[in-house]
Amino acid sequence: MKKICTIVLILSASLSYAQTANQPPDHPSVTVQGRTYTPRSILARNMGTPEDQETQFPPHKIIGNIYYVGTRTLSSFLIVTPQGNILINSTYERNVPTIRKSVEQLGLKFSDIKILLGTHAHGDHQEGDAAVKQLTGAQVMAMAEDVPALRDMKPGGKEHPIDKMLRDGESVTLGGTTLVAHLTPGHTRGCTTWTTKAQDGGKTYNVVISCSLRPPNVVTPPIAEEFNRSFKLVRSLPCDVLVGDHPAQYDMQAKHAKLRSGGPNPFIDAATCRLEADIEEAMFRAILAEQKAAQP
Repeated sequence: MKKICTIVLILSASLSYAQTANQPPDHPSVTVQGRTYTPRSILARNMGTPEDQETQFPPHKIIGNIYYVGTRTLSSFLIVTPQGNILINSTYERNVPTIRKSVEQLGLKFSDIKILLGTHAHGDHQEGDAAVKQLTGAQVMAMAEDVPALRDMKPGGKEHPIDKMLRDGESVTLGGTTLVAHLTPGHTRGCTTWTTKAQDGGKTYNVVISCSLRPPNVVTPPIAEEFNRSFKLVRSLPCDVLVGDHPAQYDMQAKHAKLRSGGPNPFIDAATCRLEADIEEAMFRAILAEQKAAQP
C-alpha cells in the first residue's frame, strides 16, 4: 500500500508540474483602462473552465441576421439568409451537438448550414469542422495560410475538410449577405477577422467578427511583423459591433444580460471596438520589451 501511495504521489506531482509547465508565464503585466492583465489572466479569461468550454450559452440574436450559438467561452456565430445559413467556428468536435441544439432552439434547421467558416486553426475553434460537414454537407472554407494547420487537425482520425481556400480580402456571399475575410496573422498564420454589414431598426451597422490577437509567450521577428500588420489593420476596420472568437473579448455575458432587460441593443458599441486590440497590443509590446531587456 505504501508503494502504491508513493506512486500516486509521484504521478500527481508530475501532472502538477506538467500543467504548470504548459501554462504561459505570468508576466509581463499591462494595465488598460484601469484593469491589469497578465498572459495567464487573459488565457483564463478567454477559456474559462472545461465546463465553460462545453456548456451551452443561451442562443441569442446579436444584431440583424447574426446569432450566437456557442458555449460560455467558445464562440460560434450563425448568419441566417434566405438561401441557407453560414456558421463561423465549429469549436471542439464534442461541442457540435450543443451548437446544433442552439440552432434548433432558434427555430432553425442545422441542415440549412450551407457554408462553414472559421477564425483560426486551433482545436477550440475549428476541430468540429469535419463533424459539421458530415451532418450538413456545408462547404468548408478557410484562409490559405491556415490550411496546413487545419489539415493536421484530425479528431478521431477524420480528415479535415477544405472545400475552398480563401485569400486576404476575398468575399463570401450567400443569400444577400457578404462577409469579407481579412488576414490578421500572429496568433496563427491564417488568423481571419471577418467583416459584414447588418441591418437593424432601419439602420446599417458595420460588424467585425475578430480573430484572437493574443501573442505567444515568445515573439520572433516574423511573428512581430505579422502582429504589427494585424493591429494596424484591425484598427482601420469600420466597426459598430465587435464580437470575437471568445465571448470575454467583447463582454458577451454582460451585454446579453442588458439585452434581456430591454432598451437599446448593447452589442452596438463602437466605443469598445478597439478595446481588445488595445489590451493585446499592450501585452505584445510588453513581451517584446521584456525579451529585449533579457538579451545580453
